[in-house]
Amino acid sequence: MNRKIGVLVVEDSPIMRKLITEILKNDPEIEVIDTAKTGKEAIEKAKILKPDVITLDIEMPEMDGITALKILRKEVPHTKVIMFSSLTQEGAKTTIECLTLGAYDFVPKPSTKSFYESIKKIEQNLIPKIKSVTPLERIKSIYKPSYMVPKLQKGIYKVCGIGVSTGGPQTLLKIIPELPPNFPAPILIVQHMPPLFTKQLAERLDSVSRVRVKEAEEDEIVKDGVAYIAPGDYHMEVKKDNAFVRIKLHQGPPRNFCRPSVDELFESLAEVYNGKTLALILTGMGSDGKEGAKKIKEKGGVVLAQDAESSVVFGMPKAVIEEGLVDEVVNLSKISERLKELFGCN
Repeated sequence: MNRKIGVLVVEDSPIMRKLITEILKNDPEIEVIDTAKTGKEAIEKAKILKPDVITLDIEMPEMDGITALKILRKEVPHTKVIMFSSLTQEGAKTTIECLTLGAYDFVPKPSTKSFYESIKKIEQNLIPKIKSVTPLERIKSIYKPSYMVPKLQKGIYKVCGIGVSTGGPQTLLKIIPELPPNFPAPILIVQHMPPLFTKQLAERLDSVSRVRVKEAEEDEIVKDGVAYIAPGDYHMEVKKDNAFVRIKLHQGPPRNFCRPSVDELFESLAEVYNGKTLALILTGMGSDGKEGAKKIKEKGGVVLAQDAESSVVFGMPKAVIEEGLVDEVVNLSKISERLKELFGCN
């Protein structure tokens, strides 16, 4: 980048505000342009400063993070908002709501009492997410979406695998609720999220979808018309068991720094479903899913990727496109219809 990423830190706790500010100041690519103690102060400063990123605490006095987020999305729509969330069930539920309202991403507040550990956790979680905020203009001209590619057969696919990270909740909310209740295949989703958050995401999607959406459970039989979300901190695979296909969860080493990993899921889908696998790579940082997509292609399956224009972060789709693994590049507004077409839905 030619300039530093400007960040507005919003936190009511003086200790946390100073901690976050000092961590970010130590990175040469990031500039803390100001801080705010309340949501109201954050809105006033954001309208003047137009920061690239705002770090926003969910739990604040006077005006909570959700209320502030709604206003910020209207007042400074191009600014990315990263929420700080508590690692509780209620915190996870509120975070999912923030993500569906347009928050860019979230960072769990450190639960450790060690000051040093708190610093390391914030550095590891927050800085990469801030640095993923880059303009898409350069890549938009390179990766153009394509629709209705004739070579793809329709009605032959037996499973849909989805890999997604940053921007996932709002993206999934534009796809899964549009699928019919009789969708003729199981849908298996890896969304990069910690425990508790994946369960809340599944419940939110289930409440607005016609297909059933649930957090995956060990050894359950996968069924058509059901979407399974990998639990946080567990890899999700499928295994053939006589006439059934079952879900297997495990805590093997992270891949691409991720657990759950898209690669783990995609590779198992390729082994079980072979050329009847359709994989979809959506918005997200990094390249998780690339190796799994290779396996799917080797077995005769197909891979679709979200385009740059509609991706919150074009990292994961870009990785599989550049590797030559993608059969179609599709805009988010067309993905649900394309899935219905390819799976032969009436």
